[in-house]
Amino acid sequence: MRVYLDNAATTPVAPEVVEVMIPVLRNEFGNPSSTHFYGRQAKASIETSRRSIAKILNCQPSEIIFTSGGTEADNMALFSSVNLMGVKHIITSAIEHHAVGHTAEALEKSLGVRVSIVKLDSKGNVDLKDLENLLITEDKTLVSLMHANNEIGTLLPLKKVSEMCRKYNALFHSDTVQTMGHYHFDLQELDIDFITCAAHKFHGPKGAGFLYVNKKAKVESLIHGGSQERGLRGGTENVYGIVGLAKAMELAYEDVGGHQRHVQSLKNYMIEKLQNTFSDISFHGEINPEKSLYTVLNVCFPKTEKGGMLLFTLDLKGVACSGGSACTSGAAKGSHVLEGIGADTTKPNVRFSFSRYTTREEIDFALEKIVEAFEVTLA
Repeated sequence: MRVYLDNAATTPVAPEVVEVMIPVLRNEFGNPSSTHFYGRQAKASIETSRRSIAKILNCQPSEIIFTSGGTEADNMALFSSVNLMGVKHIITSAIEHHAVGHTAEALEKSLGVRVSIVKLDSKGNVDLKDLENLLITEDKTLVSLMHANNEIGTLLPLKKVSEMCRKYNALFHSDTVQTMGHYHFDLQELDIDFITCAAHKFHGPKGAGFLYVNKKAKVESLIHGGSQERGLRGGTENVYGIVGLAKAMELAYEDVGGHQRHVQSLKNYMIEKLQNTFSDISFHGEINPEKSLYTVLNVCFPKTEKGGMLLFTLDLKGVACSGGSACTSGAAKGSHVLEGIGADTTKPNVRFSFSRYTTREEIDFALEKIVEAFEVTLA
């Protein structure tokens, strides 16, 4: 048996998504920019998908720009804020995804943008008082803070931060890659300039995502060479990926509450079992359901001589999990997120992440293999 508990990295594509993509791959081969029947057919599929997503998010179809995923969308939001909207100051955190952190660093280096790092507590919560102090500036400011951290799961109070940004006339971008498809977003109620999406985080295909751009905001193309996406993203559109993205969104929001209850129950069960088995165990980030992304559990295990091989050992035993973001798993340096919250990195730290397809039996199997690795008895 093998179990997959690395859904924060990517999720398996839902069968229903595959079913809607196959006819597009087989039959809708036209270039969406072509004016003949085949082109119009492909273009219609794109626009139908755009309208479907906009309806779910309660925004205008014109506010959805299709991209290759979250990284491109994050880059587009930050670069456009600086180049088109006069941003001279970016406020972000030490635990953002590198799609934001490295982009802010690039803007600081190449264009002289001032970058401020907001304070965090040991659970990864943003210090809202410090954020407000940083917002008191004459410089046009962009706040870029992720809705839920992809490694430790701590949630940002989006509405509070949004209201604070508006109070100080700042732009607000949130990387919502980990929460899109897992929480409701009403973009008529949430006053935000940019949010991002990657389909593969909620059982859609890789290589498809979008940037939501509030109609009051402005964006420019990062990719030049064509007039696709209303001139905002050059390149022939990923038609089957976009169709798959829209279907995955539809499936995710058919019963998002039911999915949340199911996954949260599995997370709670795993926490309880681990706490009963190990006396010296802790969890990075918030585990309070009100403050924590229900799909992510980051565990700090007791020190062991075999700690450096724990992920490899679990994989050999049939449990797929991770030490942090898949985007940096090949790097020699440890997790910048754990470093950013001052976590103890001398102990083995493992991120388990779940999906609506995860079962209690799979959690039991993973727990069995964890105790085997530590040579203890499951409580």
